[in-house]
Amino acid sequence: MLVGEVTKDTNMGDVAPLLFIGIAVFAISFFIISRVSIPEPTLGKSQPKYERSPLAFRHCLLGVIAIFFYVGIEIGIPMELNFYVTDYTKGSAAVGGVLASAYWFLMMIGRAGSSAISGKVATKVQLSAVSAIAILFLLIAIFMPESMTIVISGVEIPTRCLFIAACGLCTSIMWGGIFNLSVEGLGKYTEAASGIFMTLVVGGGIMPLIQEALANTPGIGIIQSYWLVIAMLAYILFYALIGSKNVNKNIKVD
Repeated sequence: MLVGEVTKDTNMGDVAPLLFIGIAVFAISFFIISRVSIPEPTLGKSQPKYERSPLAFRHCLLGVIAIFFYVGIEIGIPMELNFYVTDYTKGSAAVGGVLASAYWFLMMIGRAGSSAISGKVATKVQLSAVSAIAILFLLIAIFMPESMTIVISGVEIPTRCLFIAACGLCTSIMWGGIFNLSVEGLGKYTEAASGIFMTLVVGGGIMPLIQEALANTPGIGIIQSYWLVIAMLAYILFYALIGSKNVNKNIKVD
C-alpha cells in the first residue's frame, strides 16, 4: 500500500516508514523479553542419552519433510499471489499487498479458531481437513477462468485470487499440527527432534524459489506454478492420514 503503483522510479525509500515500524517492534520486543524470566527446563539436569536419532522414528522423519514443505507453502502462496495481482493490474502493488495481507490475517483467524476446538477435534483430523480444503481452493483458482473478476478498492482483479488468499485459513494450523504429530511418542527424543524441526524452516527459502522459477518459465506462469504447492499439500495430507502413525514403538523413549 505504501508503494502504490510499481514504476521504474519505485525504490526502497517508498517502504522506509514500514521498515522503521519493524525496527521499533523488534526493539520493544527485545526490551520486554529481556525483563521476563524464562526458565530453562533442562538447566541443571543431566542430558538424556540418545541411543538413536529422532529420525529413526518414521513418523518423525516424514514429519520433518512435511514441515520443510509447509514453510514453502506458507511463504509461496502469498508471494506469488502478490506478483500475480501486481502483474494483472499492471503495477498496482497496493491491491496485491492487500490480498497478501488478507492471507496472513486469515492465518491469524485460523490459529485462533484452532485453539478453540483443539480440545474437541484431534490434530490429525484438523490437519487432514485443512490440507484437503487448501488443495480444493487452489484447484478452483487454477481452473477458474481469468475472465471472472471482482472489484477490490476500485481495481478489477480475477476472482481466483480470493480462493488463493483463503488458503491462509488452512495453512494457519499446519505448523502446530505437523509438529504435534511428529513428536508424539518420542519421549526423551522430543527435544532433539524440535531442534531438527527448527532447521527445516529453510524450506521457506528453497521451495518458493523453485515456485518462482516455475512461474517465470515460458508456458507455465504464476497460476500454473501453484501445482507445486498442491503437490506439497498432497504430501501433508498423506502425512496426516498415513505417515503420522508411529510404527517404531519398539524403540525405548524413556
